[in-house]
Amino acid sequence: MDFAFMRDAFVTLIGGVPLTLNLAFMAVGLGAVLALLLALMRMSGVKVLDWPAQAYVFVFRGTPLLVQIFLIYYGLGQFRPTLQEWGLWTFFREPYWCAVLALTLNTAAYASEIFRGGLQSVPHNQVEAARACGMSGFLLFRRIVFPIALRQALPAYGSELILMVKATSLASIITMMEVTGLAAKLISQTFRAVEVFIVAGLIYLILNFIITRIIMAIEWWLSPHLRRPPAVEPRLEAAHV
Repeated sequence: MDFAFMRDAFVTLIGGVPLTLNLAFMAVGLGAVLALLLALMRMSGVKVLDWPAQAYVFVFRGTPLLVQIFLIYYGLGQFRPTLQEWGLWTFFREPYWCAVLALTLNTAAYASEIFRGGLQSVPHNQVEAARACGMSGFLLFRRIVFPIALRQALPAYGSELILMVKATSLASIITMMEVTGLAAKLISQTFRAVEVFIVAGLIYLILNFIITRIIMAIEWWLSPHLRRPPAVEPRLEAAHV
């Protein structure tokens, strides 16, 4: 092991972190909106809405993300004339947007099931109590259902966020120079795969450690009822008595 080389490699690969985080958070942010829509479609009880959502989740959870990236970036390129007619070619010719689209569609399928589980875990008696207080519709969802569902779904969704950070490494196959893409380029120049991939793995480990700490802090903030109550100090007056 050449630690001097590994230090230089770390400095080189750290330059791919902004793009890695950009891909991950763009996909997670857009995917969360789509996932919530899919979860509501699944819970609507309307077959016209439920079946397409089930089909979407089945397809994107049942096929590898690598295949999805290939189909979007390389597969849709075969329909270039049609995409140009529709004004979509400027979008699909860019590796960045193809990677964001693939990651978004993939994470939305998984996150929709996480959201659906969180929504279904909301206690029915709390919903009825809110209705008895006059809440209904969006107000009921915003003040009662969504906060409770978010707290229930947060641990699993935190894991999905970590998986997305690691999944961005697949964007390197379509020429994206994030951490793994820079690692592959450095290996082609130095032929020192072991040291480079150890450094790349260390960078992903650091990123995911920070994310887990943030998720834990949010969980703590959303769970005041689970915190240990502060110790009650005896009053001085009682001590004199």
